[in-house]
Amino acid sequence: MLEAQGIRKEFIRQGKGTNRLVAVQDTDLTLGAGELTVLMGRSGSGKSTLLNMLAGLLAPTAGRILLDGEDLYAMEDRALSRLRNARIGVIPQGQTALHSLTVLENVLLPVRMYDPKADAAPEALALLERLGIAELQQDKPAALSGGELRRMAIARAVIRRPQIILADEPTGDLDDENTAIVFDFLRESARNGAAVLVVTHEGDAVQYADRIFRMNAGVLTAS
Repeated sequence: MLEAQGIRKEFIRQGKGTNRLVAVQDTDLTLGAGELTVLMGRSGSGKSTLLNMLAGLLAPTAGRILLDGEDLYAMEDRALSRLRNARIGVIPQGQTALHSLTVLENVLLPVRMYDPKADAAPEALALLERLGIAELQQDKPAALSGGELRRMAIARAVIRRPQIILADEPTGDLDDENTAIVFDFLRESARNGAAVLVVTHEGDAVQYADRIFRMNAGVLTAS
């Protein structure tokens, strides 16, 4: 279980005088195993900031984030990096492929970082097949479309079968058919025991959700 307790994020803005931008207001949120939670809201409403705090990538200004009772931001950096690698799969909004590696090598990277001798290729190939890009396994990222890069990032995020999957606009570059493939995959991941959070503008996402939240000006509300 991933639990946010009273988390808040402020940024200092420089201009005519110094002022604070409150990106996320005091927020409580629990992500439980077997649930797919959808978070919707306008651009700039704080959705990605909240996701990055939950992922252990952006320290909150106040509050705590607990994974099975352990405070992520009380951990030493190296220990937090290992925990993220093993237990939290993050699907980022932007493109983060390493262009010197093939698609298959990109997907295998989270495994090889800490366990270089592990044979995870069959799992990686199965994920690429499931997401409809198995034929691209030996291609370099420069040859892929935006949607294909997004599906590669999804496979890379889940190659270690994480307990938590945090997806930031995972279908942003996809057509209707591949959007359905991705949401079916995330729904299946939740059924298999993962806690899944999807940040999206995609209206069709609600049909896959166990819970729906909306964010407006940093305020999270249940829908």
